[in-house]
Amino acid sequence: MFVDIANIHLKAGDGGNGAVSFHREKYVAAGGPDGGDGGRGGNIVFLTDDNLSTLADFRYKRKYFAENGANGGAGRCTGKSAKDLIIRVPRGTLVKEAETGRIIADVSGDEPIVVAKGGNGGWGNMHFATATRQIPKFAKSGNPGEEIDVTLELKLLADVGLIGFPNVGKSTLVSVVSQAKPKIANYHFTTLTPVLGVVSMGEGSSFVMADIPGLIEGAGEGVGLGHEFLRHVDRCRLLLHVIDASGSEGRDPIEDFNTINNELKVYSEELSQRKQIVVANKCDLTDDEKIAELKEYFTGKGYEFFPIMAPIAEGTKELIDFVAAELAKLPAIKIYEPEAAPVQDFTFKSDKRTFKVFVEDGIYVVDEAPWLLKILETVDPDDYESLQYFQRVLQQTGIIDELIKQGVQDGDTVVVYDIEFDFVS
Repeated sequence: MFVDIANIHLKAGDGGNGAVSFHREKYVAAGGPDGGDGGRGGNIVFLTDDNLSTLADFRYKRKYFAENGANGGAGRCTGKSAKDLIIRVPRGTLVKEAETGRIIADVSGDEPIVVAKGGNGGWGNMHFATATRQIPKFAKSGNPGEEIDVTLELKLLADVGLIGFPNVGKSTLVSVVSQAKPKIANYHFTTLTPVLGVVSMGEGSSFVMADIPGLIEGAGEGVGLGHEFLRHVDRCRLLLHVIDASGSEGRDPIEDFNTINNELKVYSEELSQRKQIVVANKCDLTDDEKIAELKEYFTGKGYEFFPIMAPIAEGTKELIDFVAAELAKLPAIKIYEPEAAPVQDFTFKSDKRTFKVFVEDGIYVVDEAPWLLKILETVDPDDYESLQYFQRVLQQTGIIDELIKQGVQDGDTVVVYDIEFDFVS
């Protein structure tokens, strides 16, 4: 099954928590804090796999979670960092933010690409010792890993794309000039999925040709099969526009040509400007006069024109030689650059740490902040310095500012999960 688009959920690993520990050894007095740092959470990494040609696997598994980092330990032991989760995809896969369509990565090269970063491990209490604070009873929790919904979109990497109406001979042409073996039959939409063929031009020289399923009128707006596969033409450096020179199905080849180009323009203005070569197939089913008329029309429009008879490979060598020469003049296959994330309003969101503040019976409640629970695990309510650390967290994440905005006054009660305290400005 050919699948070229999929939606999945990614969650990188959380960093491990720092440890609260004190050195205890016989005959060693006041050993001091020795809590180690937490390990880094696992990244989610995308990697190309040339053995894959479809995104079908992502129809059955849609959620991917990397491992969390291990917590720190006593004796200044750092927690073990988690392994990265590697997701293999076909070459040419775009990773987009599902909500906005922003391009996060173009997985077209051989280098691994980190799409979701794991959280850093938290500091152990050994980092918080000072000359005046020699027994810190708190540590820092690990940072959460990035979490995001993404859309995977496969855009085939091909130098040349074959476009045209159904049943004009595109599959026959690619089977003759390459080792590809697409299904060939005398009915519309025989080709249901794009087919890639490598055209060899001799030792060390080749290019990739893509047989795109036939387009029809309305394809640019979703009619027929063409709309699904127009995305695979996006990267093609050169287009071979195949027409039926004989008009064997009662259509006019010039009208067919103009119709397909209109559909390209509807789909993408940039794509409609891509260089095209007109390939007139089925010349054995018409006369020389008709071929001469077609050549005059298309060359008059500035297009290169090649009459061929694909089943017997008549005229294909001249066509392929010309295509190879043209490709040498054109830029490399398009690689999409990652798009910067938009600037966000962090009034209620600091470092992706969301929260909600509301008033209930005169009590100010901080809720819907799961990240805060991890920090509370490291706080000792009976220790003054530990509470000072907690207060700094509330200030740095914007919770104090929001409490003030909601009208909190000195002496008002504030509840943060299982900790209750009087507000002091």
